[in-house]
Amino acid sequence: MFWRARDSLYFEPLVALAVIVVLLSGLYAYTQNWPPVYVVESDSMQHGPNDILGLINTGDLVLAEKVDASTIVPYVVGLQTSYSTYGEYGDVVLYHPNGGGGTPVIHRAIVYLSWNPSSSSYDASELNGLPCGSASNAVYATPGTLNDCGTTNLTGTLDLYHIGWESANVALDLSSPALGDHSGFVTMGDNNVVCTPGRGCTGEPDQEAGTTPGGPAISELVEPSWVIGVARGMIPWFGSLKLLFEGNTAEVPSQSWEFMGLTITGAILLAFGVHYALRVEGIETPLRKEEEDEAEGAKEGSSEGRGRARQGWGSLRPWRREPEDEDEEEGPPRRSHRRVPPKEPDRGAHRGRPRPRVRRSKKSAPKASDDEL
Repeated sequence: MFWRARDSLYFEPLVALAVIVVLLSGLYAYTQNWPPVYVVESDSMQHGPNDILGLINTGDLVLAEKVDASTIVPYVVGLQTSYSTYGEYGDVVLYHPNGGGGTPVIHRAIVYLSWNPSSSSYDASELNGLPCGSASNAVYATPGTLNDCGTTNLTGTLDLYHIGWESANVALDLSSPALGDHSGFVTMGDNNVVCTPGRGCTGEPDQEAGTTPGGPAISELVEPSWVIGVARGMIPWFGSLKLLFEGNTAEVPSQSWEFMGLTITGAILLAFGVHYALRVEGIETPLRKEEEDEAEGAKEGSSEGRGRARQGWGSLRPWRREPEDEDEEEGPPRRSHRRVPPKEPDRGAHRGRPRPRVRRSKKSAPKASDDEL
């Protein structure tokens, strides 16, 4: 009996498992990280309250590629080289706050500060080449340095202007203990901005104390060893399912559910289309096609036989056997099952010895006794 894997009850689950294994293996080979994807649990990277395709929104799955820290491009470098990812200049990094465990943070690298332990100051060499001055016509300023534009031995305040999609101004206190007195990246979410009418928008980097209401800074300067990876691709919307199971969907945009529903519906319709397309003639194996043709022929033959039987009963016509093909080998003659009555013997003709005849004598009347006389 011909057996195919597709006819097994375990075929579909095994195929689904194989697809998942191949997908995860491919993602791991691409990112060199495990797990290779992370769910965005807040709206800190959104550009507004709505879901915008191509940007990082709440509920997206982000791929974290493991890279050398020297290849990470901060915002101020991307501004000079026109390098951008997810709608803004620079790279988006995933890191463990303060080097610990827990949920990673997905924010954009803004600038890298090098710590000088001898002078207890910072160097920001990546600012060289950018316009320096006031907020109206510059990108940065370092008050307290020469011409307010120094990039080494910084101890005062680092001011950055027109950062991000909302053109926010960032004022970072370099003397704050929240920075941690070590080298690392200044990071900030694209949506971590407070806008005040008449005063513009102010950015809130992760290293600023009080970034979280009533709490400390999210993290000190992010050391390269704390970085899990750089965001390199994403799968939109489907991380919202994890947040749904956790009851943490307050910040998921409403459009994400709509887009995800349309995507799932399209995937189901595509699967049905592929399934029926593979059943057309020429795709199935010849043996499978032969079996299906035999089954169809048997079905049609049984229905035709029942139709002929009904026709014979109605018209009282005897059933006639259709002529067989001449090439078909004839078998032994079939014996008739009709009962033949026995033939009456011919009494006028006898063969062999004649039947003897025996004559019977007439019985005489009983003789009367002397007493009767």
